[in-house]
Amino acid sequence: MEVPRRMQGIHGEFARFLIVGAANTLSTYLLYLLLLAFFPYLIAYSLSYCTGIVISYFLNIRFVFKRHVSLATFLAFPVVYISQYCLSALILWLLVEQSGVAPALAMVGVIAATVPITFLMSRFVLRKR
Repeated sequence: MEVPRRMQGIHGEFARFLIVGAANTLSTYLLYLLLLAFFPYLIAYSLSYCTGIVISYFLNIRFVFKRHVSLATFLAFPVVYISQYCLSALILWLLVEQSGVAPALAMVGVIAATVPITFLMSRFVLRKR
């Protein structure tokens, strides 16, 4: 049975999204761990998260969705990550404060929970423009 072309496109985008996401996540997670030495976990998370938005935009627009950088997408893209930030911060808080998970380990759970949601939102924003 042949996979429809439309689905191949989504699968290819998702595979590239995972590669870009892994690179971005690794770099921002390492920054988060570094910042934990100087700041409370939510501030460390916020600073590393903002850095990740900029990295993610450029990698996603060019490599994942193969679009050109534009002011419209650059301005719209943070909406995806503001939404993800709120969800991630809530999950992080629940894991750390309510479940007693160490902040460094809790971030791994946050990442696993939010990847599929972020892909769909990114795809919607970056492919529409």
